[in-house]
Amino acid sequence: MKKSVTRKSLVMLLALTMLVTTALTGCGKKATNNTGNQTGNDTADGLVIDVSVGPEPETIDPTINTTVDGAAYINHAFEGLMKLDPEGNIVEGTAESYEVSEDGLVYTFKIRDNAKWSDGTPFTADAFVYAWQRLVDPATASQYNYIIDMVKNANEIMAGEMDKSELGIKALDEKTVEVTLAVATPYFLEICAFPATFPLREDIVSANPDTWIQDASTYIGNGPYILDTWDHQSMIVMKKNPNYYGVEKVGPDTINFHLMEDKNTILASFENGEILFGDDLPSEEIERMTDKGLYIQGQLGTYFLCLNVENEALKDANVRKALTLAIDRNYIVNSVTKGGQQPADTFVPTGLSDVETTTEFHEVSNKWYSVDPADYEANVKEAKKLLADAGYADGKGFPTVELMINPGHESIAEAVIYMWQQELGINATISSQDWAVFSDTRSSGDYQIARHGWLADYNDPISFLDMWVTGGGNNDAKYSNTEYDKLIKQVKASSDRKERIDLMHQAEDVLAKDMPIIPLYFYTDLYLKSDKLEGFYTSPLGFKFFSNVSVAE
Repeated sequence: MKKSVTRKSLVMLLALTMLVTTALTGCGKKATNNTGNQTGNDTADGLVIDVSVGPEPETIDPTINTTVDGAAYINHAFEGLMKLDPEGNIVEGTAESYEVSEDGLVYTFKIRDNAKWSDGTPFTADAFVYAWQRLVDPATASQYNYIIDMVKNANEIMAGEMDKSELGIKALDEKTVEVTLAVATPYFLEICAFPATFPLREDIVSANPDTWIQDASTYIGNGPYILDTWDHQSMIVMKKNPNYYGVEKVGPDTINFHLMEDKNTILASFENGEILFGDDLPSEEIERMTDKGLYIQGQLGTYFLCLNVENEALKDANVRKALTLAIDRNYIVNSVTKGGQQPADTFVPTGLSDVETTTEFHEVSNKWYSVDPADYEANVKEAKKLLADAGYADGKGFPTVELMINPGHESIAEAVIYMWQQELGINATISSQDWAVFSDTRSSGDYQIARHGWLADYNDPISFLDMWVTGGGNNDAKYSNTEYDKLIKQVKASSDRKERIDLMHQAEDVLAKDMPIIPLYFYTDLYLKSDKLEGFYTSPLGFKFFSNVSVAE
């Protein structure tokens, strides 16, 4: 990253996304309107839109949430010091301005004079101090606590060595927040737009730590929308926040977020005109829906399988590598997912810059294996040898393993376990859990193999690599390697671009050697959007924004 170009880097990234989109969908614009009776009605209560961005969220607590769909709700109800605008720029949010010291270590943010909480209470700088201290507090157990580990004393607090009050953030007065970093961080302003760093009302959260998100009267935010009702497993309704400083520019008066997990249900609801937007659809319907509402955009993310390295059957790296090499990724993206995905040959995806910003990190990386279709036979041969070296020639003696998924991933799982059986003689079963349960089970490590996916939290390769440090909040593989930990620590202690990038390449090489994960493909973002919905925007990080939309007649 360029030292002071956080917003420019994201603009560059969005430009790349648009190039990918153009290649896949002709500039991402569909040719015809698929229905004539979709929602988006002007009622006595104003403009109401119906959309779906995912299933019942596990949580909508900014500090605790780890999912992209959960972030969609949070992004509408809260706002950080900075925010992402429709053009892809990181711009001032709750802060009207900011200054950075010459050494890049001290950021001073001025809060808008007209910033208020959604209940009309004046907004003060203390809200950020409380939220950030809560994020790193070991008692909170946030899986995203490391997102601000560049802040002074954050690592020591997370390790239990210092009190949370020592975190390098303070309110200089009611409208001024000062953040002191331990190391200059080129993407810090992007962190200030990330949901985990959003402000919180201490009086409300501390009084209702486990239930404040469940009740509209206590789910008090500072964003463009207010939680009106939450009918679990059915719908989250948000209303325009009259106390938002930019309320005059907010679009819909009401957003009905339909909670849907089944892709066929999402598609049917879109085609029936019940929703204007649906996040995802069945892969077998991609061809039919082309030019009928389907958009495909580039996305910074990797779909992979997570291997529980503490499981007896998966402790041997040779076994993990054999499972990896036996998978035909080209078959998966061409015959199963069919959404323009790219076979993954590393963990860090395409789209992130290397030392020279004109070169991609992925382009320079050592590839973990070949994804050339002509090399698949050689991959399988190597996989069989590795499995034999582990003591399981032709799969004999290897126990049946379980691949855990959530609904919508059956076809990928079926293809993978078929390849393992056909090529290696390994038997595997599939178990499916609803999203909220699945996410918790995977996080707790109560599984053998689980589907996983990771989207960048900001425009830097470390967003992918730091999740695998020992004891990391998102380290669902339970992976631990002291050499890897040391490399990541060095990356985070450096502000020298070349040094950081070189160290990250070394870290990815260590990850390849140990193979605690099996990359399958680099994501594209598939969604259904009506022609009538104007002003909608998304980001390569997966966030969907509806606060600026209007509905054409």
